[in-house]
Amino acid sequence: MWFPRAALLGFAAQLPLLLQFRLNSDGDRFSPKDLIELPRPGAGTANAVGDLILVPVSKYSFADKKNHKSIFIASLESAVQPVEVPLVQGGEAFWLDDRTVAHVVADDDSKTASLYALSVHLTTETLNVTSDPPVLLGKFPTASPSCFRYAAKAGVLVFSDNVYEDGDLTKVPKNDEQWEERGHTALVYDDTYVRHWDTWTGPKRPSLFTVKLVKDSEGNWHFGDTFFNVLHGTGHPFGCTNDYGVSEEYIAWHTKQNVYLVDFTGSQKPRELTSGKQGATHNPVFNAQGDKVAWTELDEDGYESDRAKVVIYDLKKDIRYTLTQSWDRSVDEFAFSEDSTFLYLTAGDHARNKLFFLPIPDTPGKSTTHPSLSPNYTTPKALTHSGAVTAPQILPNGRLIFSRSSLQGPNDVFIIRGLRQLEAGFVNVQGYVKMEGITKPEQITRFAESALVGKTLCPLEDFYFEGAEGKQVHGYVVKPYGWREGDLKKWPGLLFIHGGPQGVWDDRWSTRWNPNVFAHQGYFVVAINPTGSTTFGQDFTDAIAKDWGGKPFIDLQRGWKYALDKYPEIDSDRAVAAGASWGGYAINWIQGHPEYGFNFKALVCHDGVFDATYNGYSTEELFFFNHDWGGRPWDEEAKEVLTKFNPINYVDKWSTPQLVIHGSKDYRLPETDGIGVFHALQQRGVATRLVIFPDENHWVLNHGNSLKWHYEVFRWFDLFVGNDVNTEVVQVKNQEL
Repeated sequence: MWFPRAALLGFAAQLPLLLQFRLNSDGDRFSPKDLIELPRPGAGTANAVGDLILVPVSKYSFADKKNHKSIFIASLESAVQPVEVPLVQGGEAFWLDDRTVAHVVADDDSKTASLYALSVHLTTETLNVTSDPPVLLGKFPTASPSCFRYAAKAGVLVFSDNVYEDGDLTKVPKNDEQWEERGHTALVYDDTYVRHWDTWTGPKRPSLFTVKLVKDSEGNWHFGDTFFNVLHGTGHPFGCTNDYGVSEEYIAWHTKQNVYLVDFTGSQKPRELTSGKQGATHNPVFNAQGDKVAWTELDEDGYESDRAKVVIYDLKKDIRYTLTQSWDRSVDEFAFSEDSTFLYLTAGDHARNKLFFLPIPDTPGKSTTHPSLSPNYTTPKALTHSGAVTAPQILPNGRLIFSRSSLQGPNDVFIIRGLRQLEAGFVNVQGYVKMEGITKPEQITRFAESALVGKTLCPLEDFYFEGAEGKQVHGYVVKPYGWREGDLKKWPGLLFIHGGPQGVWDDRWSTRWNPNVFAHQGYFVVAINPTGSTTFGQDFTDAIAKDWGGKPFIDLQRGWKYALDKYPEIDSDRAVAAGASWGGYAINWIQGHPEYGFNFKALVCHDGVFDATYNGYSTEELFFFNHDWGGRPWDEEAKEVLTKFNPINYVDKWSTPQLVIHGSKDYRLPETDGIGVFHALQQRGVATRLVIFPDENHWVLNHGNSLKWHYEVFRWFDLFVGNDVNTEVVQVKNQEL
């Protein structure tokens, strides 16, 4: 181990001695700046007839330091060019009917919001949005309505907003004024959950509202003047669009645990659809006929990474049953087929988020979590095998759209045709017929294609190895820019360690931890999915509980060795590692365990756990800690686990140079964890650097901050394993005590 001169003053004092670092953006490299300025498409949604899609897109420009937001409207069944509609003031856009887009935007006074209508015109040759000024349909009494769904046949607009205890949306402006003028800034609490992610809990709570919105026979829209709080008096909180579904008669919404049915005005008592014995619920969805509603449901309360199963409720028969009880995967999103005989769903499977389909059986005779089903009804069949699929939507005439990203690019919209042929090919006894050629996805949009011309983004390359307890563990590599087979020990190796810990490195685009950005700066990226990772079965995910510093690190050691043996182009003498959240915990844990033999020359910890005991008191989601550590910090089992696996207990062994990054608004892992790591390394005389983002939370979201984040990370790595290592690091090494 070496020590820079004046170690008590810290390594930062030596920085003026170093050469100026520059991110590599030459030629056709995909640089951090390229990543940040690349279009960021959201999920596509189609109109009811299914001939047009709407996609929200944002694109940041360093030239004018603005994030430009717009919507793209594209045809699904013709070759006409898509049209872009700039949203200069931001806001949300959604379909009202097949040729009308609604746009809700905050007014200039920032106290109210307006609803406008944009007319869309499609011919066989052109697609355009009316050049006339948007039509004002009505105003909301606040500037914060969001999460819109429109029930066309009922003529009802459903949305979310925040209200005070009185539940009256129209009184929010007056209540806001009284709150701001209360004469102090104190926030006072008598029970827990005082803040979440980056926001302190205030006097307002989210609720669900409806307002009439109808179109007359002459094509004029009429916006109602009464806003119904359909949850008022229930005491139930609320989230956003994935927290409720709409039929032509009812709204189905979920709380932390339960799913309820309520009418559009909230005049009837909500009807609970769940058993009350389950864990968290998500994403209630109606079928087209309105006689069934489904949602995803966890078994274990207080464990957010439990397996998510699909539950279907037959509203006519008043029977509830679990459809995917025997399938060892967690369902994310889903949609009923047109006739409600099939379910199309997304789920993580071996580091991909795939699209599956599954026939729906006849409703059983009684409510049950374990229905007796033939094998054809228990195992979904995959329709996609790469990338990360989100937002499946069923369209008329046997079609389905979805959005998909991958390591090679952000979201684009795809369409699958021929679903009726696919569904007709299901034979009750023999199962599924061959699907080749029937369900091949067709790409509709290409948002990043022009920006990525000449930028070769590598796909992931999978590998498996034997990890802890003989389990097969997954990892992948992304090879560096300029890689050639046989260039022995040419490339510095970088181990990616994901957060969660119940998370995954999968085939998905990321604007933060993007493997191709690191590969294009010259690093051979190795990403391993150790014990605790998702998409490989629930037992594998659950196995990290009360074992944070155990089996996952057997997996990481063996996976790293496997990668070094399989890819001799990696220079093991120039290796580094980086992680965030649980990955940050892993970095701090590796610091204290040199016997693992990683031989990393530098480390990066972003928003990581330093003192796990303190985390059990300071984190805003206490239930998460209690589950993963075996109880509250003072409970005997938790105390034993903490003694064994708390990084702070091994600081006396820390010796590897480390960059520490933390957001001051991270309430999941407060910034004192990062500051504590920095102070410990400083006092041990280990090279270290602290980067604090006062306005960031658990993630770095600001575009300028993102570029700074990348600069600091790559600068740190380059200092110890870069091509100029003999110039920069030796200069510091010579300043020893």
